[in-house]
Amino acid sequence: MPQRIIDFAVGRTNPETFPIERMQRAAAEAIAREFVELTDYPGKLGHPGLRAAMARRESEREGVPVDPERIALTNGSMQGVTLVAEALTRPGDTVVCEKFTYVGTIGAYRSLGIDMQGVPVDEEGMRVDLLEAKLDELGEVRKPKFIYALTTYQNPTGATMPVERRRRLVEIAERRGIPIVEDNCYGDVHFDGEKPPALFALSDYAGIVYLCSLSKILAPGLRLGYVYAQPPLLDPILARRHDAGSNTFAAAVVAELYRDGVWDLTEELNASLKVKKNLVVDGLGNELSDLCAWSNPAGGLFVWVRFPDDVDLDRLARLAAERGVHYAPGANFHIHGTRIPYLRLAFGHVPDADIRDGIPILARCIREARTSNAAREFDSLFD
Repeated sequence: MPQRIIDFAVGRTNPETFPIERMQRAAAEAIAREFVELTDYPGKLGHPGLRAAMARRESEREGVPVDPERIALTNGSMQGVTLVAEALTRPGDTVVCEKFTYVGTIGAYRSLGIDMQGVPVDEEGMRVDLLEAKLDELGEVRKPKFIYALTTYQNPTGATMPVERRRRLVEIAERRGIPIVEDNCYGDVHFDGEKPPALFALSDYAGIVYLCSLSKILAPGLRLGYVYAQPPLLDPILARRHDAGSNTFAAAVVAELYRDGVWDLTEELNASLKVKKNLVVDGLGNELSDLCAWSNPAGGLFVWVRFPDDVDLDRLARLAAERGVHYAPGANFHIHGTRIPYLRLAFGHVPDADIRDGIPILARCIREARTSNAAREFDSLFD
């Protein structure tokens, strides 16, 4: 009998709530209306209907006008990450980012020969109070070509940067003439409280490049994301594009799906994700309150877990694999691949029953992987 696999490793949306019938109707409508457009290439900006829908999404969330002519659709937000880096850097150039960040971004930047310089992260995201010291340390010769930040429900930590820290980030970047690349792909996977503003809503600084996605609020298989920027930066980003544009069919279907806006469906899908997040957090509380610390994010798809330094990382990985529980080790998210006493749990696609069963199994693995019985020496997720 095949081993049962409980997969907390990969961040995906919930297949149980995918809007099958609504997508089918949207597809039929889109094909009937736009069959001519489907026989043509979409161009560098992409499907105008979806760009208008995403401009509306951003404008309604942020309370500021958003011009769809400054939005370029991409094949997932990762294409945006890569295009921006290709446009703004050359091999050997420096980029400043969070010390823990998205593994896809780390891989893209490594492949482009970028020197990643990390700023520590706490429960409120990038330690902007340490940013100036990092920039001074780098000096003019190694001045970063841009600052990359996951400001809301940061991957992997789930941290959200408060408004005043966001304002300070923009102020520092603008004063020093450094662009900011804000990756907000998780921002609308929102469970509780007020949504903090995007950086472009706080300032008219033309050096802000904004990335967003439909992978997290709908489905990653659609491969739809977008870049929003002012012309001084959007033009060189688009100049790096040689793929004839993003998927017209997927864009047309999603534009039809969101004809009346994104929020009703997004909030409907988020409800099940909140349940899953609470199951993870509650399970950790039941099993590991004496040993570990973890995030309890107000949105996103991940819980970040810290465990004692005396946990043997190789033994933990082996025990968990033998028992069918997959997780993402902390080293995946460290910009230099450093082995650290953290792991990330993704919950979006995991059935509720698997979460209930999987957290106790993982907890036993953590306990069995320890090399001592010493008391925990930390009280918080970050030092």
